[in-house]
Amino acid sequence: MKHLRTSLFASAAALALAAPAFAAGEHRLVLTSEAGDRESPVGKAMQAWASEIGELSEGRIQVDVFFQGELGGQQELFDQFVRGNVDMMITWPQTSYDQRMAVNFIPYTVMGWEDAIESYGKDGWLTQLVQPIYADMGLHYFGPFPEGFGGIATKGEYATSFEDAQGMKVRSQPIFPLPQTVQAMGFQAVPIDWSEVYTSIQTGVVDGDSSNVIYWDVEYFGDQLDYFVQSSHNFSTFYLLMNADSFAALDAEDQAILTEAAEGVIDTQFSAAKAEDDKWIAEAQKRGMEYIVPSAEDKMAWIERVRAEVWPQIEEVVGKDIMDQVRANASTPK
Repeated sequence: MKHLRTSLFASAAALALAAPAFAAGEHRLVLTSEAGDRESPVGKAMQAWASEIGELSEGRIQVDVFFQGELGGQQELFDQFVRGNVDMMITWPQTSYDQRMAVNFIPYTVMGWEDAIESYGKDGWLTQLVQPIYADMGLHYFGPFPEGFGGIATKGEYATSFEDAQGMKVRSQPIFPLPQTVQAMGFQAVPIDWSEVYTSIQTGVVDGDSSNVIYWDVEYFGDQLDYFVQSSHNFSTFYLLMNADSFAALDAEDQAILTEAAEGVIDTQFSAAKAEDDKWIAEAQKRGMEYIVPSAEDKMAWIERVRAEVWPQIEEVVGKDIMDQVRANASTPK
């Protein structure tokens, strides 16, 4: 299928052509993500998921895979997903439909890899929190696709404290509470869609990017950025999801096929995520990007400030019951 323009009209036309036809036990599904080309970890995961579904179903279920930008921008694509025009995604969920989705992005919730894997795993406490929210949005939840801990990537200068960050503008994903988090850390947060980040850095609209693992910053913006500060204020994870109506239209056997294939992708990513992140930290340094880990004192200052300022804002959105569970299970800073 030819590369599709990112306009709404092109996206709608493409989705109409690729819409699922559930008949005679044969199905054609649309799988996409808002970020990641064919060779990215997310792109490879989508291809692996689609391939495994095809094999397990002996070709009865065909999955058309579309990569970043081929079916539209970040918010537009999620809109199409919720409406059922897209069947499956590996995506960062948008909070525009249900602000309780902010629970996925609560800053400084987990502090290390072991804690993150336990919390986001199949039986983890964070998984138990998010599953009912996805269901309320009309989405079927397969599981997380963990990447690692996010940071602040900048050009020209960097900051490891609230004071040093003053006056520095960094792009933030337009998802609550990520802009609020970066703002509380001292930066000026500028919410920008993924497709516009490179140009925004290149032209000086912002001084860098925030809340992504180092892979995205070195691979997509590496010629523009000089520093990556491992602030670890968020644990970055995509999610394997399916439109609930599309999932319900399948019989039990085919639902099991999609689930088994998804679990294979998730298990692989859980075992490979830290090594993948470490690989890109080394690659970034090899390419000339300076990798900076804040001191324990600087990181603690950020943790205390962000939790004090942002967690109450999140509680207003997600409710006291959810935040009580967060406070009971969140990592204790050391």
